[in-house]
Amino acid sequence: MGKELVVKKNTLPIPALSDTDGLDSYIRFANSIPMLTEAEEKELAERLRYQQDIDAAQALIMAHLRFVIKVARGFSGYGLPITDLIQEGNIGLMKAVRRFDPEVGVRLVSFAVHWIKAEMHEYILKNWRIVKIATTKSQRKLFFNLRSSKKRFGWLNEEEIQDVAKELGVQPETVVEMEKRMNAYDMAFDAPIEEGDDAKAYHPSLYLEDQSRNPEALVEDDDFEQKTQIKLQEAIDELDERSRDIILSRWFSDEKATLHDLAAKYQISAERVRQLEESAMGRLKSSVAHL
Repeated sequence: MGKELVVKKNTLPIPALSDTDGLDSYIRFANSIPMLTEAEEKELAERLRYQQDIDAAQALIMAHLRFVIKVARGFSGYGLPITDLIQEGNIGLMKAVRRFDPEVGVRLVSFAVHWIKAEMHEYILKNWRIVKIATTKSQRKLFFNLRSSKKRFGWLNEEEIQDVAKELGVQPETVVEMEKRMNAYDMAFDAPIEEGDDAKAYHPSLYLEDQSRNPEALVEDDDFEQKTQIKLQEAIDELDERSRDIILSRWFSDEKATLHDLAAKYQISAERVRQLEESAMGRLKSSVAHL
């Protein structure tokens, strides 16, 4: 049994993708690798699947690097570095090679396209916006299909919204909401203020209030809590001795007593204990509610 194929980033001896020159070198390198014939591909895939031949896996991956570049160019309109898209696509290619079955009768490129695009989709959704615009499977499908539609239409009018909703099988309101998210832009929360008398700044830190740390609200909350505790204690003290013991044993003790425990203690039924507890709780709630 040979070594197991493990998918990792940056494991292939290929040129770096860190800059433009690196990208050009990478593309030339990928295009210089001969494409495999169907027979060659099947032989390599069989060696990988049945003999765990890592060299065969590498040969399959290297021969399809050019296809990853082609797919990555199709996603270039999202404003993300194509080098990053290629790297993510290569991860998808490696996953596809690991799962490819030569006995199915399809070429690797047809099988791998799903895995390559899936990795690129995930990368785009994670990085296209600081605030994630699509989290569910249906939202992701709508995101990519709607972006494709907007390339044809631009801003959608009411008729186009209805057409897109019908085509994608979603509600028109869902299309409108996704379009709003897609056309929103990211803004720094506390961007530096430009110097000059006429300079204006509109970043969120200047107009968004943090109500959670409002001193007035904190004092009011603390005062209300103290009054509630005092009122609750007074209400408990006003209960008869048995009802008070039931409430304290059932709600305020570290080791809470059961209905049967209290029934045995007072030699009454568990149902009677429950009735006393319910009556006492009603009086406590009524006392606290009048604050």
